[in-house]
Amino acid sequence: MHSSLPDFEMPSEEQVHLAAESFRLLSDPTRIKVLWALLQGESSVACLAELADASPTAVSQHLAKLRLAGLVKGRREGTFVYYSAADEHVRRLLTQGLFHADHIDRGEASPSAAAPTGTGGARPVPGAS
Repeated sequence: MHSSLPDFEMPSEEQVHLAAESFRLLSDPTRIKVLWALLQGESSVACLAELADASPTAVSQHLAKLRLAGLVKGRREGTFVYYSAADEHVRRLLTQGLFHADHIDRGEASPSAAAPTGTGGARPVPGAS
């Protein structure tokens, strides 16, 4: 234990690995667009492809990876699968990522402590209060 950090605890290797995998999956612009659309509500591959300006095949592949990582879930209705964000954690991860991007884009020295649920007012965040 480091003497200047008496209460410091490192996350477990499993936690670090799972977090790194989630961040890796969120590093793709198409996946961010797809997740952003899913924060608006449940959607099909075809609709998500149109919203993300990507092919249905590409979106389907992205969704498969996101589903395996627990970031999205699917609901089958007949021959269609409707996707949604897995839970509130996904909303917070994406919201914080976009807030950070907005903060960098505006060239601010430090983020506002009062803006943990939004993107600094520059863009609306679905479901943020």
